[in-house]
Amino acid sequence: MHHAVELRAPGLTARADEVVAWIWDSDLTTFLEELVADYRGWDGERRRQNHDRDLTVSAVFRSGGHVGLTWSLRPWPQAAGGWGASVTTWLEAGEQMASLAADVRDFLAGVRP
Repeated sequence: MHHAVELRAPGLTARADEVVAWIWDSDLTTFLEELVADYRGWDGERRRQNHDRDLTVSAVFRSGGHVGLTWSLRPWPQAAGGWGASVTTWLEAGEQMASLAADVRDFLAGVRP
């Protein structure tokens, strides 16, 4: 299963049309739900990549109960002259993270074979 992935931030738009879906037993939904379960925080960075390593999501917890999710897109990571882009979103560790996890779960459930 392939997805188009687009990152946007002020002054930046990056898109890759052939990003391979997550491996389902360690998918993005599970990663986000683990972050939701740890809403009181954790030390360091947590990271999840898709199978081809062209999409990475990393998470850090900061004081005040906020989670920084950095979405990094690097299509064809082994190719010479490739490109990469990252965007960080900040969410409240409770309800906003739970809402994101539910939205991603619903989206991926609709595309699973």
